[in-house]
Amino acid sequence: MSVDDRPTLSAPDDDPWSWLEEIEGKQALDFVERQNELTLQAFGGKAWEHDRDLLAAIYDRPDNIPYVSRRGSDLHNIWKDATNPRGLWRRTTLAEFRNTDPAWETMLDIDKLAAREGEDWLLSGIATRPGSSRAILSLSRGGSDAVTLREFDMVTKSFVTDGFTLPEAKGGADWLDADTLLLSSAHGEGMATSSGYARTVRLWRRGQPVDQAEVIIETTADHMIIYGMHDDTGPAPRVWIVDQIDFFNHTIWLRDATGTMTKLDLPTGIWLQAHGDWFAMKLRKDWSIGGRTYATDTVLGISLSAFLNGSRDFAALFEPAPRCALQGLFWAAGKLVLSILDELRPRFEICTPSADGWSRETLPGLPQIGVVDVWPLDRHPSESNGDLLANVQDPLTPPSLLLLQRGVASPTVLKQAPKTFTADGLAVTQHEAISVDGERIPYVQTGPAKQTGDAPVYMSAYGGFALAVKPYYNSSLGKLWLERGGTTVQANLRGGGEFGTRWHDAGRLAGKKLSHDDFAAVAADLVRRGVTSAKRIAAQGGSNGGILITNMLVRYPERFGALFCTIPLVDMRRYTKLLAGASWIAEYGDPDKPEEWEWLKTYSAYHNVKAGQSYPPILIATTRRDDRVHPGHARKMAAKLQAMGYEAWFYEPAAGGHGYGKDNRERAGFEVLGFRFLKEKIGWRDEG
Repeated sequence: MSVDDRPTLSAPDDDPWSWLEEIEGKQALDFVERQNELTLQAFGGKAWEHDRDLLAAIYDRPDNIPYVSRRGSDLHNIWKDATNPRGLWRRTTLAEFRNTDPAWETMLDIDKLAAREGEDWLLSGIATRPGSSRAILSLSRGGSDAVTLREFDMVTKSFVTDGFTLPEAKGGADWLDADTLLLSSAHGEGMATSSGYARTVRLWRRGQPVDQAEVIIETTADHMIIYGMHDDTGPAPRVWIVDQIDFFNHTIWLRDATGTMTKLDLPTGIWLQAHGDWFAMKLRKDWSIGGRTYATDTVLGISLSAFLNGSRDFAALFEPAPRCALQGLFWAAGKLVLSILDELRPRFEICTPSADGWSRETLPGLPQIGVVDVWPLDRHPSESNGDLLANVQDPLTPPSLLLLQRGVASPTVLKQAPKTFTADGLAVTQHEAISVDGERIPYVQTGPAKQTGDAPVYMSAYGGFALAVKPYYNSSLGKLWLERGGTTVQANLRGGGEFGTRWHDAGRLAGKKLSHDDFAAVAADLVRRGVTSAKRIAAQGGSNGGILITNMLVRYPERFGALFCTIPLVDMRRYTKLLAGASWIAEYGDPDKPEEWEWLKTYSAYHNVKAGQSYPPILIATTRRDDRVHPGHARKMAAKLQAMGYEAWFYEPAAGGHGYGKDNRERAGFEVLGFRFLKEKIGWRDEG
């Protein structure tokens, strides 16, 4: 290796593959190019192109649902299709949106912008202000988290000459007033935390060099991020500032119109949402206050002004059960909406505060099975009249977009997604596996109603960061796996949020290994039930799920026929040193602390790979523009496995960010490559 190719990341001397952490290093890119060529030669070709184009056409269908948010009187949408692969930012009215083929006004053609400026632009965020025609656009190169901020005029539909512009960095901005931005960006010397996110919140005034912007609050470099949000739902404008200590803990400050800062005397592990003179929060730990003790995951509500004046007379708005947990909460027109999973069944409750207490009602007209997501139609809470949107679906039923006017009227269907695969003869069933410690692990199985005992199974899961996995309608799996005779399985592992904090905590830190045991238990249960055999089980997981898949490789190789590992974390000794890795210490632990490395090394597959084992074939895929999970994880694991003589394949497209591609065609190609690999390696020749 030449001097110019040496890594600059203080790589350990005992890691022969550390040079692959140099993202744009010549030697590393030569490795990527060779690997891509080999993988595409093996699993590309005419059949890959056919299925890629088939899937891309589904993603590009003109009758797909255009998801919208309302700003003022207009509905805004970012739309991608074959003609507009990077997307159109466009708007229409609610009345027009109800039509089968609504007329849209284009605000910005991102493909034309990218061509004109010679940049790999995608539009990743839009910050507007009620009553204003100005917006701050977040433009991403190739799907990366880092963005360039630029001011845009929605009347002239052009960027503002001499307007607010900020070079590429992680973070964003909110409008404080017409000439002032609340800037939460890592741009500038000393402005980033060790996780690479914003370390300060600044007031950036029009015409002012950004390095002269007033810092109104700063956190320490070891915290994850700090950011500010403007709120005009109260009697006077205010700013909420969140100093996020780690992924699950933060301190909250309130800045009033005079600039006075007040630190709220609250636990750090909460979800908090405020509107007007009220706020509600979910506890992450038991909390004793005002002579009462509130249990973990309880939702509490109180008047903000009363709280600031010393009252701790909270109302308990939701109390959890062992398999019933809150999934989210938000305000709409002074009403608090609670999203709940009860034995994985969706339920939504509305809590309305008043001087006489809180009233409660159930959100009407929504199904109690399948997947139901609900959110406010209006982007700005101060403009909300209470209208809500709901998305309803299940693995065999495509999404319906519903409107619940003012949150209480019976829902009406705004849009219905097309059926993208044939579901005849398929059934959805729910089961439970028993993990190594006796815990019941739910999973959803979709496939032929009559099983032969040799089903080609596609298993997936996540099991991290308190995120609940839900059985959505999946066009790619439906068209290319289910329709062709296969079966899919989605597991609800510990580490997720399906059953609240205790479910999450059981599968994080030292418990992450237990989350992996859960997945292996589901694989074993499929064999026990006579659905399939181990050699016919293909498994896929990405990001945190990449840790999962590589642990199936080294800990449970006998339970799988093939593995597809995407945008993964793998090297748990180095992860905190790579890009945003330090922000996940609360989920995994700190490898620089010997006592925490003791558990981390038990599921750091990069260190647990051994020669002479019977590992199933694996395809490891990432993207070069992923600035969240470093592509070095995937590169190093593939290289190490290959050096040991294992069948390990690698794929890394240039763009895509922490995803599978910057447009529908790239996304489809990435997914189909994984399908073709898995099918071949489990010995399934489908009829496609």
